[in-house]
Amino acid sequence: MDSDARPEGRTGQHGLGPHVVGQRVVVRRLLRGGSGEVEVGPTGGPAMTDVLGVCEVFEPGGEAVVRREDGEVVRIPTADIVSGKPVPPRPSPRLSVDARTAEAHGRVLWPHVERVPLGEWELRTEARPIGRPRKRANSCLAMGDPGMAAEEAVEAVRAFYAGRERPAIAQVEADSAQEAAFAAAGWAPVPGGDAAYLLAPVSRTLRLLRGYGTRAEVTGDVRVTAEVRLATQVVATGQAGLDGDWAGVHGLHVLPTRRRQGLALEVMAGLLERAAEQGATTAWLHVETDNAPAIALYERLGFTEHHRLRYLQA
Repeated sequence: MDSDARPEGRTGQHGLGPHVVGQRVVVRRLLRGGSGEVEVGPTGGPAMTDVLGVCEVFEPGGEAVVRREDGEVVRIPTADIVSGKPVPPRPSPRLSVDARTAEAHGRVLWPHVERVPLGEWELRTEARPIGRPRKRANSCLAMGDPGMAAEEAVEAVRAFYAGRERPAIAQVEADSAQEAAFAAAGWAPVPGGDAAYLLAPVSRTLRLLRGYGTRAEVTGDVRVTAEVRLATQVVATGQAGLDGDWAGVHGLHVLPTRRRQGLALEVMAGLLERAAEQGATTAWLHVETDNAPAIALYERLGFTEHHRLRYLQA
């Protein structure tokens, strides 16, 4: 039998295609020798080997390019693929970071905010908020140990904001002991105040955003802004704050009349490209839990949930 002949069904029956570019995949391929002929396996059939890594290119009828975790690039003729499928990304060590540490990376987004420690909690206020006060900048980050009894800490939060003639709001990890302490004192969830904290590797998200970012005007380094303009009008914008190798994305907005045109992806790509240039390896953001379209978009870009947060008011 010709050495290149393959038993029917041995190749081409897989779930791979251009849609897996940017994803972690496992590919079983025929193994060829130096002459280009398929090698014989130990059972007398064709020899095969597996490749695990991120798919960078997939050209039907051409080749697939897979980058292993050690950086080696493997080029595989698609005709030699026996089987393959996407596999979950390796769990990020960032997922083991506690919620308080993760949330602390948001400080760089609002450097002008007054921050008063209450043990490990943090009382936050904006002296002169522009427009509607933002919850994240005008609430107590109640995560960790306040250094006193829970009842005393809750009362201290209420008194702090009363002294500044501001509504008393606390940001807690959903279903935590801190939430229970505030609830016991009669605090209630802020309507629409539940959000998810999402994480993604910057490198993976940029691979999934390949081809975007060319239309965004990017400025700044530690605090980055990206804008897309049509004529003289800003139609899409967003910000990112860099804290070490973490980049927090915030304020992603597209004019309602310009949505579904890929402009949010242009802004995201511009922000993360600049962040990567500054050494960022992890991207994070908040998204409201009832914003299904945004959550679906971020999941497609490689984001996964780290924790959920809830705002409570006195």
